[in-house]
Amino acid sequence: MTRDEILEAAAGIIREKGFHATSMQDIAAAVDLRKASLYHHVSSKQEILVDLLDKALDLLILNMQAVVEPDIPADEKLRQAIRSYLNILTENPGLTSVLLLEHRSLEDEYRQRHVPRRDAYEKFWTEILQQGVDQGLFDCREPKMAVKAILGIANWTIMWFNPDGRLSSDQISDVSADLILNGLFKRGNGI
Repeated sequence: MTRDEILEAAAGIIREKGFHATSMQDIAAAVDLRKASLYHHVSSKQEILVDLLDKALDLLILNMQAVVEPDIPADEKLRQAIRSYLNILTENPGLTSVLLLEHRSLEDEYRQRHVPRRDAYEKFWTEILQQGVDQGLFDCREPKMAVKAILGIANWTIMWFNPDGRLSSDQISDVSADLILNGLFKRGNGI
């Protein structure tokens, strides 16, 4: 039994039952361990939660680094960032659920570990928006607030996304990017 297998099982159970309703016994049973044996791999449910949050953010940060490194216009970077983010969210439903819904369950000690990593991820988005402002592409007075709005749109997608639905994750990313970049105003009518 590996730690990654334990974390994967825990993510699935937490997604289904919620963090507070998930017990260490549930996690142990899911990986065919006795509860006492589980404690040889992890010290607490809080440790599992912060490790899952770290795992999710590490994946997001790694993918975002590949988006921000190329020297391309900010609008293209934003499109790629949205696509990368939505693909990770939809391909990793257990991790995604934990990341978006359970971070509030962290105790202070673990929250202090989690928040800087979360902030580092959001900084990538802020830098893309600021690049767009600097390039004269974006009119964005509050980049940090805009990042929260963009991520809010993407985050809510997991609540209604259907992998067998009419639109793929990439297509939803394109629709979201168009909405964010172009807004709802019809062009050519004096706007």
